[in-house]
Amino acid sequence: MPDYEHLTVGVLALQGAFREHAIALEKCGATARKIRRRRDLAGLDALIIPGGESTTIGKLMVSYHLLDEIKGIGAEGLPIFGTCAGLVMLARELVEGDQPLLGLMDITVRRNAFGRQVKSFEAALEIPALGAEGPSGIPAGGGQPHGPFPGIFIRAPWIESAGAGVEVLAEYDGHAIAARQDKMLVTAFHPELTDDLRLHELFLQIMGGSDPAKT
Repeated sequence: MPDYEHLTVGVLALQGAFREHAIALEKCGATARKIRRRRDLAGLDALIIPGGESTTIGKLMVSYHLLDEIKGIGAEGLPIFGTCAGLVMLARELVEGDQPLLGLMDITVRRNAFGRQVKSFEAALEIPALGAEGPSGIPAGGGQPHGPFPGIFIRAPWIESAGAGVEVLAEYDGHAIAARQDKMLVTAFHPELTDDLRLHELFLQIMGGSDPAKT
């Protein structure tokens, strides 16, 4: 597995599944830092915005003066990975509703598109960007599964539309549920709630300059 020890990745730790993301990053070999204040952003190589409740995360980001700060460093090129609520936060606009957004990714998103929490589900997802053996050419995480990715959908959004600069990485039931734009990566599902590290490793490769999609 590539050496990610030199990379420090912030995980927004205001609400949601931030602990699980930090654990996944550390299993990949990177350093995880929980982000709760603006000072925590200093010196980061990348940032993850976790799943949770997007309206709550947005309001807390405003209250803690993080929204404009993250929007600024994201616009300057800081790699950002958003999962579920994080996907919503990165969107340029929503189909319905009104909440604070970072607006960094050229996507329009429908919140809770797959239904309420009682309609949560799991699905085996084909994500060609991961490759048959993970993005590094070996099983990600030193022994991760091959083949379909285990997608966990909890009040999940989907991408309603995407701009020309956005690459859709996966679809489910005809809807885009994973995408990237430059060094931003989003999923409508929760990779941090699985034991499969391939999407975290893909993000680390994108941010570290060894992006398999560009070689």
